[in-house]
Amino acid sequence: MDFIFSLVLPIVIVAVVVIIGLSCVKVVKQSKVGIIMRLGKFRKVADTGVHFLVPFLDQMSYIIDLREKVVDFPPQPVITKDNVTMQIDTVVYYRITDPVRYTFEIANPITAIENLTATTLRNIIGELDLDETLTSRDIINTKMRVILDEATDKWGIKVNRVELKNIMPPHDIQVTMEKQMRAERERRESILQAEGNKAAAILQAEGEKQSAILRAEAKKESMIREAEGEKQSAILRAEGEAESIKKIALAKGQGEAEIITNVQRATAQGLREVFLAMKESEVDDNIIALKSIEALEKVANGNATKLVLPSDTVKFLGTFKGIKEVLSEDK
Repeated sequence: MDFIFSLVLPIVIVAVVVIIGLSCVKVVKQSKVGIIMRLGKFRKVADTGVHFLVPFLDQMSYIIDLREKVVDFPPQPVITKDNVTMQIDTVVYYRITDPVRYTFEIANPITAIENLTATTLRNIIGELDLDETLTSRDIINTKMRVILDEATDKWGIKVNRVELKNIMPPHDIQVTMEKQMRAERERRESILQAEGNKAAAILQAEGEKQSAILRAEAKKESMIREAEGEKQSAILRAEGEAESIKKIALAKGQGEAEIITNVQRATAQGLREVFLAMKESEVDDNIIALKSIEALEKVANGNATKLVLPSDTVKFLGTFKGIKEVLSEDK
């Protein structure tokens, strides 16, 4: 019996020593730290790696994660400046910067952050009306982050970001907002349709304007060509009559002076008809003056015909106004 006891006792002692030795070896993983307590009092912070504790004296009491965490708080009732009650839920992004303060300065940090967030949110929303609350999310987020970061700094917590996840107005307010949005969309549609009709009307008017201009130019060109045709016809008739008178006079044996007189009379009669045709066709003054000079040149350049006019008469007929006066006096 003593032999068995003496054989088992060393084995038990070795096993106890191994167990105690293993329990005193602690490994802290990446991005985490440990809080080592000695007899109930804080001793040190255990960083990433292997740590050996004094048996029965040291204890790894807390393992704290230093990574950024996200907490989604449930909706909180808040009242706006214009007395509208709405539900707003928030999301807070934070991380632990001081493990010692986080462990010993606050008992329940998540609950504390939630209550602080709700209180801060009520204070900020209470200074804004409904429209400002719905359109000022970035401003609200920035204000809340600054206030929460300052308040949680003494707890060893760094608030990196705060987001308003949902803003839920009362049902009747939502219905009113939907009607307002529908009316706004209809208004924009009416404006776009009116602008389209305006552009179409402008294009149509421009087309009609160009068409009218082209028709007027075509009519003008037609009148000019018609007047020139009538002029040429009158000139040819006058030349034919002059040639006929000349031949008749030669056949009857009239003298050269009488032939010239008859030719001049026929030529004058032909010019009168030309000018009357031009006047009735309402041809441009410059065209009439130019064509009248051409007609006189053709008459003067005849083979056996000579047109002799006094100098005063030539000056008088040199302008279109003189021609019009002659025609008016004859009438």
